Amino acid sequence: MPKSFNPKLWLLIGIGVAGVLVLTETRRRRRRRPVKEDFGAFVERFQLLPISHPYQTQNLSALTFAVKDVFDVKGYVTGFGNPQWKKTHGEAGKTAIVITALLTNGATCVGKTVMDEFSFGISGENKFYGTPTNPLMPSCIPGGSSSGSAVAVAARFVDFAIGEFSLLARHSFRKMLFSQSSLISLPIQCTDTTGCVRIPAAFCGILGFRPSHGVISTIGVLPNAQSLDTVGWFARDPSVLRCVGLVLLPVNSVELKRTRRIIFADDLFQLSNVPSQKTVYIIGKAIETLSGYQSPQHVNVCQYIASNVPSLKGFREQLTLQQTGVSILKALTSVMFSLQGYEFKTNHEEWVKSVKPRLGRAVSDRVIAAMNTTHDNIKTLYKVRTEMRGAFQRLLKDDGILVIPTVADDPLKLNTEKGVSSEFHDRAFALSSIASISGCCQVAIPLGCDNDICVSVSFISAHGADKFLLDTVLDMYTTLQEHVSVAYAMPLPDANGSMETSELLKEKGNAAFKGRLWNKAVDYYTEAINLNDTNATYYSNRAAAFLELGCFQQAEEDCNKAILHDKKNVKAYLRRGTARELQLRYKEALKVVLIAVSFFCHSHAMQIFSMPSFLNHRTRLLVLQRKDSENWRVDTSCSFNTDLFLLLGNVNAVEI
Repeated sequence: MPKSFNPKLWLLIGIGVAGVLVLTETRRRRRRRPVKEDFGAFVERFQLLPISHPYQTQNLSALTFAVKDVFDVKGYVTGFGNPQWKKTHGEAGKTAIVITALLTNGATCVGKTVMDEFSFGISGENKFYGTPTNPLMPSCIPGGSSSGSAVAVAARFVDFAIGEFSLLARHSFRKMLFSQSSLISLPIQCTDTTGCVRIPAAFCGILGFRPSHGVISTIGVLPNAQSLDTVGWFARDPSVLRCVGLVLLPVNSVELKRTRRIIFADDLFQLSNVPSQKTVYIIGKAIETLSGYQSPQHVNVCQYIASNVPSLKGFREQLTLQQTGVSILKALTSVMFSLQGYEFKTNHEEWVKSVKPRLGRAVSDRVIAAMNTTHDNIKTLYKVRTEMRGAFQRLLKDDGILVIPTVADDPLKLNTEKGVSSEFHDRAFALSSIASISGCCQVAIPLGCDNDICVSVSFISAHGADKFLLDTVLDMYTTLQEHVSVAYAMPLPDANGSMETSELLKEKGNAAFKGRLWNKAVDYYTEAINLNDTNATYYSNRAAAFLELGCFQQAEEDCNKAILHDKKNVKAYLRRGTARELQLRYKEALKVVLIAVSFFCHSHAMQIFSMPSFLNHRTRLLVLQRKDSENWRVDTSCSFNTDLFLLLGNVNAVEI
C-alpha cells in the first residue's frame, strides 16, 4: 500500500461528499415541491350562474366568488371539511340564503374552499384535503379555519382593475370596470366563529370582515356555535368589501356619521408583536390627512373589561395568578371556548358518537373537549356575553372605532413539530375573543410588511355599526397605505419608544386644542415649528387654532406655508378656504375648497361616492356656492349649475 494512502482521510472525504449530496438533494426536493393547482384552495369546483332579474340593479355583475365548505348549495353535499361527514350526509335541498343573495345581485359562484374540520382550528391545515399554500409566505400556515377562502383571494386568481374616472361618469365607470371580468374578483364567502376570517386575513395580507353577530342570515350554513357564528368575507380591495356588505347587510336609514373617534387599545398592542408605534403613526397620519376624525384616544381594554363585565370575575378566579391584562383575556377566551364547546356538542353530539370520525390531531382535541362540556355554568356564559356587548356599546357608541392588533404573533412555519403550540393558540384567540363574545363587527386591515412579516390591525365598531365600519375602511384605506412605506422606512421612535420633541409638542397642542385652550395650542404648535419648520401638519394645526381665535390672516398665512411643504394637504386647503370665507371672500374660498375636494377625489379613486369625508366636502362647496351667489355676481366657471364636478378631474382647472 502506498505511503500516501490515508484511510482516515478518505473516510472524512467520503462523509463530506455524502453530506453535500444529501444536502443538495434535500434542497432540490424543496425547490421542486409542487404548488397545487389554485394553491390548494378548493375542495370542489363548479359554477353557479347569476340569477337574472331584468328590473333589478345587479351590483355584483361580472364578479366571481367561492364559498367555504359549510354553505349549502342545492345539489351538492356540504362537507364541513371532513370526508366522513360528507359521506354520511346527502345533497343539500336548498341553497343558503346568503349565496342566493349574491347570485341575485349578479355574482357567479365558482366552487367551495378548504377549511379546518368543523370550523375548528387556527392553522388552516387539513389532514384530508391538505393545507392551502399561503401566497404571501409559502413556508407559513395560511391561518384558519377559513384557510382556502383566504388563499383564494390572496393568490390573485382574478384581480381588481381600476382606471381614471370622472365623478360625473359613474355609469361609464361601472361599464368600464365590469367589462374587464377577467380582472375582477368578489370576496370569498366564509364564516367566523372564533377568528376564522380575521386570523387568515392577517396571515395572508388581505382584508377580512366579521359582521355583527346575528345581522346576516345563517340559514343554510352548518353551525359550529350559533352564539358566535357569523357570515364573513375576504377581499383585497375595500370597495369590493363594502359592495358585498351593502348586498348582505340589512337596509337601514341611519345617516352617515359626520365624525369618528379612533381609540387605540394600548395594552393589547403591548401583548402582540405588531410594531405599535409605527402603527399608531400610520393611523395618526391618515387621521390628520382626512376630515371628520377626532384626535385619537387611548384605552386599557383589559381594565375596561374587568370593570364593566362583572360576571367574568368567576372565570378569572379559576386561573392561576397572572398579570391583570393576560388574566382578563384568558378568562374571556375560556368563556368563548366553553360556549363554543357546549353549542357544538348540542348540535353534533349524536353524529360524533355514532360515526366516531377520524380527525386531525388538533381538531380531535377540540372535539373531545366539546363532547366533555357540561351545562353547569351555561347561564353565566351567556351573561358574560350580554355584559360584554353592553360594555362595548357604551365604549364605542355610534362613532367609536377601537384599534387592536388582529393577531399577536407571526404565522408559524408549515409542519411545525408538535403542531400549533398552546401559547400561540391562546394568544391568537385572546384577541379574537373580544369581538366574538361582544358580538361587535370587526375588520382586519393589512398594513404592509415590516421585516418580511405581514402587519395587520383590526378596527372594531359597536354591534350594528357594520356599514359605518365599512365606510370607515373605504375612507381611510388608501391614505393608510400611502403612509405604510414611509413608516417602515423611517426610525420613528427611539430605542425607548419616545417620540421626538416636536411631535410631543404637536400632541400637546392637539390636547390643548381639544380642551378649547386655543392660545395654549398656538404656543405648542409654534414651539414644534421652531424645532421643525418643514412639517406641514404643524402649520395646518396652528392655522386651525388661529381660526378659533379669529386670527384669519395668520391662519391663511400658516395654510400657505403648509401647502408650500405639502401641496396635497387637504386640511390646509380647507382651512385656507375657511379663513377666506370668514373674511367674506366667498368666491376665493369656493375655489380653494374646490381644489381641496379635487385632491381628495384624486387620492381616493373609485371610493368617492360613498365616502363621508367626500360628502362633507361636497356640502361645503354647495354652501359656499350659495353664499357666493347671494353676495357676489355668480361666476359660472365655479357654479354647480354648469356641472362643478367636471372640474374635479383636473386640479389645474382652478386657480387661486
